[in-house]
Amino acid sequence: MKLKPYTGLEIDGFILGDRLHKGGFATIWDVTHPDHTLPMVMKVPSITDGFDGPTIVGFEVEQMIMPRLSGPHVPKIIAIGDFAVMPYLVCERIAGTPLSNRFLATPVALDEAVLLATRMAKAVHDLHRQHVVHLDLKPENFLEKADGHLVVIDFGLSRHDQLPDLLAEEFEIPMGTYPYIAPEQVLHQRDDLRSDVFALGAMLYELVTGKPPFGKPERLADVKPRLWQRPKPPRTLIEECPEWLQEIILRALETDPKDRYQSAAQFLFDLRHPDQVTLTERAQRLTDDALSLRVKRWWRGRSLERFDTPPAMTAQIEKAPIIMVAVDLSPDMEALADRLLLSARRMLIIQPDARIACTNVVKTKRVGLDSALDADGNHIHVARLVALRDWASRLDLPEERMTCAVLEGPDPAAVLVDYARHNHVDHILIGARGSSSARRFLGSVSSQVVAEAPCSVSVIRLPQADHNAVTETEIEAGGMI
Repeated sequence: MKLKPYTGLEIDGFILGDRLHKGGFATIWDVTHPDHTLPMVMKVPSITDGFDGPTIVGFEVEQMIMPRLSGPHVPKIIAIGDFAVMPYLVCERIAGTPLSNRFLATPVALDEAVLLATRMAKAVHDLHRQHVVHLDLKPENFLEKADGHLVVIDFGLSRHDQLPDLLAEEFEIPMGTYPYIAPEQVLHQRDDLRSDVFALGAMLYELVTGKPPFGKPERLADVKPRLWQRPKPPRTLIEECPEWLQEIILRALETDPKDRYQSAAQFLFDLRHPDQVTLTERAQRLTDDALSLRVKRWWRGRSLERFDTPPAMTAQIEKAPIIMVAVDLSPDMEALADRLLLSARRMLIIQPDARIACTNVVKTKRVGLDSALDADGNHIHVARLVALRDWASRLDLPEERMTCAVLEGPDPAAVLVDYARHNHVDHILIGARGSSSARRFLGSVSSQVVAEAPCSVSVIRLPQADHNAVTETEIEAGGMI
């Protein structure tokens, strides 16, 4: 490194302005370039004459990973500087404030905590889909934009599933921010996206209770007890914390990764559907663990060398997908509903850890339903939900892996597509009614979903001998739309 950064330095056409931030590992500078009108900053590692191995390698990691990332949750990379002269990263300047500002006055209102956790999980899921596990998630590493979007920064400890892990190759010490580090990171495991799920749970715990779940350890020796200790149940600290929220938090903070949410998408799904969170012993917990249980967990944890090796990151995401099934509940479509059930069961054989989101759409006018009651005086939405749950029960899945939602809207296909996009659905199963000349001319719900869905779609049909053409009047009166 021949140059040191200073105000007025020109390098590769970039001119350094004011120093905006000085951290332990890098400085951030305002920077301009005649060929770029986008507001930019330059990050330069703080390399001294001491032991700077982790700083240098961490910056190399950022230079490898960040150009491969895109989307609204990461800064756009403009240029990279070589170590031979002065290493740097130039990226767009994010007009936002550190999320850590929100943590200065915790606890926050429960609805605010859930909203922030939802935004964090959405950003992290976007990283995971791009083969990156961050491994140093903390409030300081999120920037909150004016529109509410969160941008993730500081990828110096990250791991890309398709690139060499330089940090693992050169160092054998746990790396991360101790209040949020996952137990497997304590054991030097850097290949599990569920480590980020643990950090999300830790931050949500802090937002809700006002305290980090494991305190603020400053030494590695104080972090190792995370292999056997469990945090105080949030409801013992905040009485108004609902059971469903405690369930989500404690599930994300499970010691063994296999007991946590298997992806940020599943964590996100439960945050968005609190009425469908399956409550377990975690939700009821109101006391610390009994001494006998603490001793048992300590005995097991003290000799633990590693957790089971997870599959590759892509496989982890694909292993725990969200499969949405759009079910037509009209009486004349029972055979098609049965065929959908069979298809869903087959998909569960291929994806045994998948989560199933069962949906049905009540078609409304632009201003809402004509009436909330059907001709027999039954509440339409409630009746559909009961029928949908009855259909879903035949999948024989644990409750925590299955949700049922009756949606409403004037355009059923658009409602289904919006649901899939909002909940990061990985695959849609939808039935197609019989064909007719009118449907071929006007189009169908299934064809519109296929055209507009943000994920893969499987359209299920009955064998031709099993159904007859239906009229558009029958379609309008049916159980899907």
